[in-house]
Amino acid sequence: MPNDPFADADDLPARVTLRDGRQVVLRNIQAEDKAALQAAFHRLSADSRYTRFMASMRDLPEAMLESATHPAPDRAFALVAVTGDAEAERIVGSARYAAAAGSDICEFGVTVGDDWHGIGLARSLLQVLIGAARARGYRTMEGYVLASNSSMRGLAHRLGFADTQCPDDATLRVVTLHLMEEGSTSSLP
Repeated sequence: MPNDPFADADDLPARVTLRDGRQVVLRNIQAEDKAALQAAFHRLSADSRYTRFMASMRDLPEAMLESATHPAPDRAFALVAVTGDAEAERIVGSARYAAAAGSDICEFGVTVGDDWHGIGLARSLLQVLIGAARARGYRTMEGYVLASNSSMRGLAHRLGFADTQCPDDATLRVVTLHLMEEGSTSSLP
């Protein structure tokens, strides 16, 4: 990946070496990733599933898999981190943002396999999301994070996100990053 810490999706696929020396390839999600995404979900611990989706889930619902693997190009972006060669490729992390039609605010989510925590994978995924959202003219990126999820809250803080109490739910925090300089204009239609 280039030196810009908020690399754009145009730089994908990109090979990234993580802090423990393992390498992953970050690439755009593909329609053919449905089964691999479900398999990655099944490898998550119950705690990781709850932390990411804020609900107990045994499987990703078909509608969620369809949405994840077919992001609307005008208002969503999704990528995966994979390891292994093409025949034995395995998804070990994923990230996406989505926005309501016409909105200049996008909401993000990041999922990282349990055995890939703490080595920079979530940071790499989130940095690409930030770059992609910025390049597409979004003014603000936000995420809803469990108040107890100190890892994601810490990462968001290190990347410049503000962290505030969710007004509707004391168990949630809202992390917010302003993507555009003051006075700049959005390129959204």
